Amino acid sequence: MTQRQLTIPFLADLGVLCNFMENGRSEIELDLQKRHQNSWDMAHGGVTMTLLDVAMAIAGRSLDAEGRGVVTIEMKTSFMAPGRGKVFARGLAVHRTSTMVFCEGEIVDAEGKIVAKASGTFKYIKRVPPKRESGAADSGADG
Repeated sequence: MTQRQLTIPFLADLGVLCNFMENGRSEIELDLQKRHQNSWDMAHGGVTMTLLDVAMAIAGRSLDAEGRGVVTIEMKTSFMAPGRGKVFARGLAVHRTSTMVFCEGEIVDAEGKIVAKASGTFKYIKRVPPKRESGAADSGADG
């Protein structure tokens, strides 16, 4: 799969690119900018958790032949080092049932240093367009 912008408005706004999502694995990347930082000039924890959440979610989605979406049921994150520069979030589906997928994720910087790790549980859901007023933007949850 060639690198592409994800079609989730929030992620597009952040500048997240998808390198691949296939066979229960994924990788996304983000070139961290000033707008992604906290007051210590490193990736804000919310940005870090978003990247982990999405990497795990799309890894899980890649295993579903029905093309269902997922919602996050629970997620645990451990922060290990500051995120700076370009970061890569990788997801891995470690166990799947008919309704749930259990995943692990990690973020590394351009030198391969681990920034954060996570585990999460995601529920498969049938994608139904949200009811909204005419002209309102589509807003997806996790992917």
